[in-house]
Amino acid sequence: MDDQDEPVNIREFQELAKKALPKMFYDYYRGGADDEYTLKENIQAFQRILFRPRVLVDVSKIDMSTKLLAYNLSCPIIVAPTGMHQFAHPDGEVATARAAAACNTLMVLSFSSNRKIEDVASSCDALRFYQLYVFKRRDVSETLVRRAEKYGFKAIVLTVDTPKVGRREKDIKNKLILPKLSNLEGLLSLDMNLSSGSDLEKFAYETLDPSFSWKDVEWLKSITRLPILLKGIVTAEDAVKAVQIGISGIVVSNHGARQLDYTPATISALEVVVHAVSGSVPVLLDGGIRHGTDIFKALALGATAVLVGRPILFGLAAKGEKGVKRVIEILKNELELTMALSGTPSIKEIMRSHVQTEGDRLRSLL
Repeated sequence: MDDQDEPVNIREFQELAKKALPKMFYDYYRGGADDEYTLKENIQAFQRILFRPRVLVDVSKIDMSTKLLAYNLSCPIIVAPTGMHQFAHPDGEVATARAAAACNTLMVLSFSSNRKIEDVASSCDALRFYQLYVFKRRDVSETLVRRAEKYGFKAIVLTVDTPKVGRREKDIKNKLILPKLSNLEGLLSLDMNLSSGSDLEKFAYETLDPSFSWKDVEWLKSITRLPILLKGIVTAEDAVKAVQIGISGIVVSNHGARQLDYTPATISALEVVVHAVSGSVPVLLDGGIRHGTDIFKALALGATAVLVGRPILFGLAAKGEKGVKRVIEILKNELELTMALSGTPSIKEIMRSHVQTEGDRLRSLL
């Protein structure tokens, strides 16, 4: 590919991924629940937030470094937990991990990774968190936690918005076929039936626990000393409850719009959650990030960092490890430029006053 054909933004990586992937796999990565209203809204809500840049500020040096829990990050970009990376590339999550490490970026490994926890851990030296579900069989969840601890993962990201799996029509229509989940080999034995629906629905029905509740978060706290972040919170009420039971962080997420359709875009829910926790724990934003400008907007509304999911998969499908690295670099470069043009030489100088939301504009008319 000539240099002039190299992707210059995330949209172009998505176009390359669509060409490279079988329809079933592309639909699995791109699709959302039901009408996909929230899927579109996750992106469009960012577009309704405007900048209020400050000028005549020395931006000759831009510092994108930040801190999450006890760890220093080179930038506020985190690789989100997404499953089935071998749909995109034979090296799967190992390629993603190496790219994240090369960019000095934190990666959250999904429980549904194709590559084993041990393979990812040994592939490179980097900071990593582990994403977990609480299964019907608690011993399976506990075994995964023990393995994550053993291989140096520094926190557990517990997904809390999936007592049942959302209705993803494209996966049902395509009769999505799941590969074996290597991390669950020897732990769960599942007999997939493709007579209707998708493997994903079958797997979720047999493993996910619809009785999953706050008491199970307490159980998870009791079996590990690792900090626990809850992923899937979009309301002030749940954010307050999470703080009360002593969790270490919150990820504002609607599961990439793959669970309950017509929930708010995560960027629209972010500020409510930030205000509810009043700085007691870090709040991260997951969903809809396609530009560095989106990252800046999330930081201005109170996020400590953002998680990036689909763009990573698009990069992996288009160009393997190199593609993932390039996607992260594009987002970092765009964020750096946005910070310079907004008059904010460091992350800590990004303030609420640097952006104007729809709500701000409506209030100004009153």
